[in-house]
Amino acid sequence: MATASTPITSTPKPADTASDERTHRVAFIIMAAVFIGAPLVGVYPVFMMKVMCFALFACAFNLLLGFGGLLSFGHAMFLGGAGYAAAHAAKVWGFTPELAVLFATLCAAALGWLTGKLAIRRQGIYFAMITLALAQMVFFLALQAPFTGGEDGIQAVPRGKLFGLIDLSNVNAMYAFVLAIFLGGFLLIYRIVHSPFGQVLKAIRENEPRAISLGYDADKFKHRAFVLSAALAGLAGATKAIVFQLASLTDVHWSMSGEVVLMTLVGGLGTIFGPVVGAAVIVTMQNYLAQLGAWVTVVQGVIFVLCVLLFRRGIVGEIGHLLKKSL
Repeated sequence: MATASTPITSTPKPADTASDERTHRVAFIIMAAVFIGAPLVGVYPVFMMKVMCFALFACAFNLLLGFGGLLSFGHAMFLGGAGYAAAHAAKVWGFTPELAVLFATLCAAALGWLTGKLAIRRQGIYFAMITLALAQMVFFLALQAPFTGGEDGIQAVPRGKLFGLIDLSNVNAMYAFVLAIFLGGFLLIYRIVHSPFGQVLKAIRENEPRAISLGYDADKFKHRAFVLSAALAGLAGATKAIVFQLASLTDVHWSMSGEVVLMTLVGGLGTIFGPVVGAAVIVTMQNYLAQLGAWVTVVQGVIFVLCVLLFRRGIVGEIGHLLKKSL
């Protein structure tokens, strides 16, 4: 008779596990080297910091959808909400950047806990619609609240001094700070996915009734995953607000929730490195095709359709399939 300790999925062979770990280690080293070396070869540091912020945001979303099977149309409320919290804490309360980012991340986690409590017992489109509705409420709050600056947002946010010592107005120091946050967040997500918690989460995604029959509280696991995803999305939003010295309605708008879905699917849903590649592709398009104006959205739509038709696993998913490696 099956018990709660019964493994839900087949245990991977030790050789396969070791091979995947080596592949992930090499891929991580390459990714870190790209982000470290990009400014050294002339790539605009602020552009790379934007890529890292959105890459972390996409990885947080992928943790929920790719490994938890929960589609949220309201993740922008965590990105933008944390941005406002960090900007307000840094500008009005005089928090140092690390404390502002930490405060905003905790705010996003608290908002995620509340949202999860309201939405997690619903499934499918009902769950997605509840998250979208709550995100619209947060957008309205950001538009109307006196401390958010309305349509102007919170501008001229001071970068301050890290730990009261390192001046983040220096672009190299700011880049190192963002890089450390991105790599730390990425490694945390990797650890979550490959932990026993992550394995149960994937089992719930594949067959929730069976997981429940084995004694796992599916709602509890999904709620924890939602809170973790919200906190990491908030970490990305808070970092972005410090980098650009701005918290605006753009980051809390529903279209941002759509963009992160696009980033995740283009890169590869349910892959470790896919959201990073997807975020880099979308942000690069937005940056270098900006002269097209509103046509950028059309180009994004065309690329998305082509990816869905030709690369259903996403860019990294297709590469992993060709190499027969888990990426």
